[in-house]
Amino acid sequence: MSNVIHTQGCCSTQTSPFITKTVKNDKLPVAIIGAGPVGLAAAAHLASRGESFILLEAGSQVGANILTWGHIRLFSPWRYNVDKAAKSLLEQNNWTYPDSEKLPTGKELVEQYLKPLANLPEIQPYIQLQTKVLSVGKKDIDKIKTLNRENVPFVIYTESNGTYKIFEARAVIDATGTWGNPNPANSSGVWLKEEKSLHEQIFYGIPDVLGNEEKRYGNKRVAVVGGGHSAINTLLDLAELTKRYPETEIYWIMRKQLVEDAYGGEEKDALAARGELGSRIHRLVDRQKVKVITSFRIQEVRKSQKGMEITGIKNGEDSILKGIEEVIVNTGSRPNLSILSEVRVSMDPAVESVEALAPLIDPNIHSCGTVRPHREKELRQPDKDFYIVGAKSYGRAPTFLMATGYEQVRSVVAYLCGDLESAEKVELDLPETGVCSVSFNKKTVCCDDSCSCN
Repeated sequence: MSNVIHTQGCCSTQTSPFITKTVKNDKLPVAIIGAGPVGLAAAAHLASRGESFILLEAGSQVGANILTWGHIRLFSPWRYNVDKAAKSLLEQNNWTYPDSEKLPTGKELVEQYLKPLANLPEIQPYIQLQTKVLSVGKKDIDKIKTLNRENVPFVIYTESNGTYKIFEARAVIDATGTWGNPNPANSSGVWLKEEKSLHEQIFYGIPDVLGNEEKRYGNKRVAVVGGGHSAINTLLDLAELTKRYPETEIYWIMRKQLVEDAYGGEEKDALAARGELGSRIHRLVDRQKVKVITSFRIQEVRKSQKGMEITGIKNGEDSILKGIEEVIVNTGSRPNLSILSEVRVSMDPAVESVEALAPLIDPNIHSCGTVRPHREKELRQPDKDFYIVGAKSYGRAPTFLMATGYEQVRSVVAYLCGDLESAEKVELDLPETGVCSVSFNKKTVCCDDSCSCN
């Protein structure tokens, strides 16, 4: 059934699958897209300032993406994972702060922090769950139109259980992140038809190897692709699985020339849990519990009579890894920019980050877990009052930290509320990252002023 659009300044009505209503621009709310930690932090800051907002979340609950890796323990303690405005609102409602030095799992982050925050009376009425954003634009004008553009509200087209709605907003904060939009196994970053067809044998992300997925991987030949912390977490779980399923074979495929480059700072890392990941995988490789294949650049993953074949170039020569039964891909994620096709945005062409951030986070130059502080000013887009924050603002760069996102939305909300002095301040509290980039065969290099490298 079609619903009626009420069009301002027109005598007639028009039928459409979308529902909308006209409201004066200065009375419109700020729209937040994504109810993860950063999106909810934005809501907390707006609520604290008495500003109206709506929070649109595609999942059935807040933190839905986090729960897909809920079994994984973060390497940053609680004190870096709770936004200040959110903490203040929660404590006004008798919330008990977790042990500040404890490392939460993803599930604990959702259950002990995000859910209580979302249930606060200042926030809960304004959350729209199971509401998928289809597109964002400007009301009644397309991207090419400039005249009076700044005075026209944003329109957000959504779908919820088959019902289509349009929300209008005076500003938009896109906090949708990158999780759920993975990079392929292919070393060129290109999605090939054959790889897509193997979705039942290839998992993108960090599966619950020691829980719901143990039978899937137990006593199988499993290849893990990637050289970052997600891959290491996956490998450590698979190694633990071999205690119950001793015939499990683990292959670690990465493009890095030296496996040592994946170990990170180990005991020199200021985030002890992150350093411990490197130390643990180092020990497993030394004990040959994990078979390392490097430097290997995957050209294709294809089905074979005995499972899958992974073809690639190893140290400059053609190579084929045969008989692989399961592949776990941990090659990072990329932002989904498709919903922004009618918004004027400025993104770095390589990193796919907010353009002003690229020089600070480009992984070709930097390997730190922190960057020099940045504020609302660096996050501005050509369409006024549109912001990309959180992991999505970093594009394909893998070094985003939650506390950085909290600082982003604090500054952005202050600006939207007219508090320019607060927007210009930097209130970021992050750990020193210890070693930015470590190679046992090369000199350690510092990547920015926040590093405490030797």
